[in-house]
Amino acid sequence: MSARSLTRREILVATAAAGAVGLLPGTLNAAATSSSIRPFTVNIPLEEIDELRRRIMATRWPDQETVADRSQGVQLARLQEIVRYWGTKYDWRKAEARLNALPQFMTEIDGIDIHFLHIRSKHTNALPLIMTHGWPGSVFELLQTVGPLTDPTQHGGRPEDAFDLVLPSMPGYGFSGKPRGVGWNPDRIASAWAELMQRLGYDHYVAQGGDWGAPVSSAMARQAPTGLLGIHINLPATIPADVAAVLAAGGPAPASLTEKEAVAFGSLETFYKNYRAYAAMMGTRPQAIGYALTDSPAGLAGWMYDYNNGEPERLLSKDEMLDDVTLYWLTNSATSAARLYWETMGQSVLLAPAQKTSDISLPVAISVFPEEVYRAPETWARRAYRNLIYFNEANKGGHFAAWEEPELFSAELRAAFRSLRPGH
Repeated sequence: MSARSLTRREILVATAAAGAVGLLPGTLNAAATSSSIRPFTVNIPLEEIDELRRRIMATRWPDQETVADRSQGVQLARLQEIVRYWGTKYDWRKAEARLNALPQFMTEIDGIDIHFLHIRSKHTNALPLIMTHGWPGSVFELLQTVGPLTDPTQHGGRPEDAFDLVLPSMPGYGFSGKPRGVGWNPDRIASAWAELMQRLGYDHYVAQGGDWGAPVSSAMARQAPTGLLGIHINLPATIPADVAAVLAAGGPAPASLTEKEAVAFGSLETFYKNYRAYAAMMGTRPQAIGYALTDSPAGLAGWMYDYNNGEPERLLSKDEMLDDVTLYWLTNSATSAARLYWETMGQSVLLAPAQKTSDISLPVAISVFPEEVYRAPETWARRAYRNLIYFNEANKGGHFAAWEEPELFSAELRAAFRSLRPGH
């Protein structure tokens, strides 16, 4: 991977060249036309890819699970199949080419390098949108939305539905820098994103996030930086305090719940029983779990694959999943990414301290996907967000909705933000 500073003339030349294919890097303000924003290209040395394959082929496997289902984790035969494919047929260069086909940049914010993609629409008056990925995701989970969001006329939308996209990698994730000190929680990331949008010259914009992107986007809405019009989230913090208390105590669902609220309570019980351990382990011992994830490709693949009840197997191809796993491996970011849980005291994204919804007055839009780990009922959403402008239950998709159902996800964003566009 490489990054270098450009002169103002080089930036203008690059901008003009990118414009020929409709991918303008963006209008930079006076501060950003200096070396503070640098073009970035991914170019992993061949020896690192060869070393990954060598480690994959040398995997030392555990014995087989003692049950016939996934209750002890991803099953040995299934993971062996995936890892064998990873070491013999998977091609990282295709993933690298997908990234390099889009304008990528680096900029230092608050002492750390932030990697981001910046894709401008060919349509005039496109609404700027910053989207935040989650764990164990990356910018890869958002790439299939680039076409539908920036060029809606080719994907069932209208010119006035277009967005300019900013897709950053969170600190400690992917090609962004790794924090060398504490404090990089959703609030601090939100402040960095506001600085990024200002640096790119946007005087108005919206924000979106699922998984960890939800508390980051919620923190942005709470901080209400100049120019932020509203947010869209697809994993909202809508659990009422009294319900959260019952869950924490291990009690049964309150009798007063509606049918949809009872379903939501049941999904929360399942989540905390089966998958809360991920947040607990990374939230309390990210360094300890990181030793294993950093040294064993198969261990990293198993840890990431098993998350969220087999979602990768259900909705993503092997290559899509392995693009993400390989990115974590090649950037050595398993530990630095896990520390985000430690920064929030081991809590999951559903109960992260950053999601103080009562402090949010900006407009909030919510989409609920049927295979999400937690399906927020509208009654709880309206209790949590006092300025809820959009709520919709989609008919398909899950936790990584942008990755799994990019066309549907993009249609949700068009509808969610339509009323916030200037001049609407």
